[in-house]
Amino acid sequence: MSESTIFIVDDDQEVREALQLLMESVGLKVELFDSAGSYLKQFDPTRPGCIVVDVRMPGMSGLDLQMQLTEEALCPPIIIITGHGDVPMAVRAVQAGAIDFIEKPFNDQSLLDSVHRALEHDARQRGEASHIADIEAKLSRLTPREREVLELVIQGLRNKLIASELSVSQSTVEAHRAKVMDKMEAKTLSDLMRMMLTLESQ
Repeated sequence: MSESTIFIVDDDQEVREALQLLMESVGLKVELFDSAGSYLKQFDPTRPGCIVVDVRMPGMSGLDLQMQLTEEALCPPIIIITGHGDVPMAVRAVQAGAIDFIEKPFNDQSLLDSVHRALEHDARQRGEASHIADIEAKLSRLTPREREVLELVIQGLRNKLIASELSVSQSTVEAHRAKVMDKMEAKTLSDLMRMMLTLESQ
C-alpha cells in the first residue's frame, strides 16, 4: 500500500487542502482535483489507491463519478464526503459500493480509519485480479483438445470415460491430462479445481 495514492475530489479548495494536510500528516500520498471531470481525465485503473469525493459538486456529482467508475474492471474504492443534507444520497452511495461516507465537518480519525480500510480493500481487489489474470494466462496456453480434457476432468470424469467421450485412447487422455496439469502449474487435482472455481466465481 506504500505505492497507493489518495485521490481527493472536491470543488471546495479549503476542504481539499485540509484533506491533503491530514493525509500527508500520516505519510499518505495525495493528489487533488477540483471536479469529477478533472479526475476522470487522468484516471488510470492500474494506479492503486482510493478516492475521497464530495457528494455534491457542480457538473458531475460524487455519485455520478462512482457510477461511471463501477464500469471499470478495477474500480477504486470510494469514500463519500457529505453535508448534513446529503446523508440519504451518501447512504445510497454506500449501498452502491462506496466504502463509507463521512459527514462535514469530518472527524480526522474517522476519515483516516476509512481511508486505511479503503486501501486494504484496494490491495485485496488488486491481488484477486492479478490471481485471476494469472489463471487466464495459463488457460490460454492450452490447446483446444487440452481444454476439452480439462472440462471433462473438472466434471469428475475418469480417464476411461473421457477417452470414450472424445473417441481417443486412454493413454492419449493421460498424456493430455499431464499436459494440462503442467501448463496450469497444478500439483494436484484439487489445485486445478480451485483455479476453475475461482474463474467461475467472477
